[in-house]
Amino acid sequence: NFDEMNKKNLLVKNDIGITTHMEFMGNTVFFDATNPEARKFIWEKAKKNYYEKGVKLFWLDEAEPEYSGYNFPLYRYHIGPALQNSNIYPRYFSKAFYDGMTEAGEDKVINLVRCAWAGSQKYGTLLWSGDVDSTFRGLREQFAAGLNVGLAGIPWWTTDIGGFLRGNPDDPDFQECFVRWFQYGVFSPVFRLHGERIPHRKPIGTKGGGAFFSGADNEVWSYGEENYEIVKKYMLLREELKPYITSLMEEAHEKGSPVIRTLFYEFPEDKKAWDIDDEYLFGSDILVAPIMYEKTDKRSVYLPEGCRWTNSHTREVFEGGTTIEVDAPLDIIPVFIREGAKVDFTL
Repeated sequence: NFDEMNKKNLLVKNDIGITTHMEFMGNTVFFDATNPEARKFIWEKAKKNYYEKGVKLFWLDEAEPEYSGYNFPLYRYHIGPALQNSNIYPRYFSKAFYDGMTEAGEDKVINLVRCAWAGSQKYGTLLWSGDVDSTFRGLREQFAAGLNVGLAGIPWWTTDIGGFLRGNPDDPDFQECFVRWFQYGVFSPVFRLHGERIPHRKPIGTKGGGAFFSGADNEVWSYGEENYEIVKKYMLLREELKPYITSLMEEAHEKGSPVIRTLFYEFPEDKKAWDIDDEYLFGSDILVAPIMYEKTDKRSVYLPEGCRWTNSHTREVFEGGTTIEVDAPLDIIPVFIREGAKVDFTL
């Protein structure tokens, strides 16, 4: 499609220099999502080759776009210079498929993309945090990012459980990180496992995708039998929580409420809640205190004031407005259920 799109001015332009935006299996140039004709062109290609063959959900991936060098003075979009307009590119990127799919009759459009901007939620954006490091630090960074994304008005958010970059399923240290990330993922808006694991496998071909290496196994049973039993328990819990999660999604749709929430969002009058940056609420009824550091089997948890909280593992009940110390062996993520909640479970 390059020659046709280039001839029709449907690609991002360079004001100076050679028109190459990224090097990935060759020189790459991005389509100009700010151009309505480019959006229409891309959708028509996807419609013919995928949508009309039954594909109704799309993993649209890098919506930034991902320049190899973020030298924005070089680039120009249909709507103007990249320095002035780059942040809005991801919104137009999602709009291309949203407009095409709604015109085709879809009324519940949702597509997975790697970047978003204010208003992207209007166009069926399911945002994930991208190709992040497979480390505990990476987990902590996604924890913070998800809460900020929710406050910014985008409720559909997810991460690659275990991170994307590297991570060996046979490495005990990474297995620990994977399990802790998996537990956090259960209490995220969208629950998904993805990642480029090592060691890499040799390419199976010489052309197209076949010329690219493949990663190591990354199924839930790829991390050892003991860890599989742990994550299996949490997969079953996610299924059990479906009615509750559905209610959170309905609330997000109707009110714009984030699915994962800072403590101060639910308890604005609790002054201490404004200082807590390592816990969150999954909806209004479930408080989650994830383990985000290696070799950790206990942590302190602050329980917001104004109600009582039940430890979902021990079933102990605590008064709000208190800080407690809880055990957190590898198979347990500290989770507390709010008094009067419409959901209950035991870990």
